[in-house]
Amino acid sequence: MKKNKIIYWVATGIITLMMLFSAFSYLTNEAMKTAFVHLGFPSYFRVELAAAKIVGALVLIIPVLKNQIKTFAYAGFAITFISAFVAHEASGDPVSVAVAPLVFLALLAVSYLFYIKTQKAA
Repeated sequence: MKKNKIIYWVATGIITLMMLFSAFSYLTNEAMKTAFVHLGFPSYFRVELAAAKIVGALVLIIPVLKNQIKTFAYAGFAITFISAFVAHEASGDPVSVAVAPLVFLALLAVSYLFYIKTQKAA
């Protein structure tokens, strides 16, 4: 039981920090603005995605929220990671750049699976 909680919180903590960092970068880093243009996205999408990442990250780490809300956050992040992979592949980015979202998708899956395990145990 304790091992499952540790794995859950470590994976969730990494995902949360990464999402908050990327949201901050989307809003403040000029290179990110250029990257969104390179991928073919409009500027407002960068701001919208940053806001969604902040909300989703908070949903994942606030323990008292209902399971359905957390499930929506997990699904949203999964869609974000898959979409990022597709966008990088379609724009001809190097494989190392395109695969990074899939690595975070795998970590998100670990977080979700151990979230389910900790909920069943509770």
